[in-house]
Amino acid sequence: MILQGFPVGPIGANCYIFGDDATRNVFVIDPGDEPERILEVLRRLGARPQALVNTHGHFDHIQAVDAVRRATGAPFWIHEAEREMLEHGPARAKTLFGLDLPASPEPDRWLAEGDRLQVGGLLLTVRHTPGHSPGGVCLLGDGLAFVGDTLFAGSIGRTDLPGGDTPTLLASITRVLLPLPDDTVCYPGHGPETTIGEEKRTNPFVAPLLRGAGGAPAGGDR
Repeated sequence: MILQGFPVGPIGANCYIFGDDATRNVFVIDPGDEPERILEVLRRLGARPQALVNTHGHFDHIQAVDAVRRATGAPFWIHEAEREMLEHGPARAKTLFGLDLPASPEPDRWLAEGDRLQVGGLLLTVRHTPGHSPGGVCLLGDGLAFVGDTLFAGSIGRTDLPGGDTPTLLASITRVLLPLPDDTVCYPGHGPETTIGEEKRTNPFVAPLLRGAGGAPAGGDR
């Protein structure tokens, strides 16, 4: 298995190269910035991108999509519920953060709940996990999960941006992530990797969900 993650851009969004060691076919997950760096990692690995797969459409996760797509010919896939996020993202980034961004990339395929994405002999299943953004997804594999900005080591995704909603995010975590085995390794959109078991033990947002308290402390940090 090929699995390499590294932060890109000023906000340090994690980009992951995941794929099949035998065929060298890979997915590029969340190519957020620094396209030349992403392309250099692909060259060094001798990897062939089969698709650019995004966990959601916030600007810090998509800014390298067009450049990497042009360089490799790999299509861009994202959940259909991010359509509005992509359309209005640059204007919101200008209003909220003072950033001048180009138009968001046009997807080549809309992902949906339950889609099975095969790369070589490996498989990722798309699970829709709204809350941080309407079309946020987690990509579940064998013993691992790419969780985007749904769950972090010790925290959860922020819900104060347009399209965010704390109860919806907590419900997504409860429905999709907490049933996974404790040793499932989670690769988040920011920060270090963690495991489901570790988050059950130490994450202050997750503990109330396990107690059935019907809520958790409000607001994540990314």
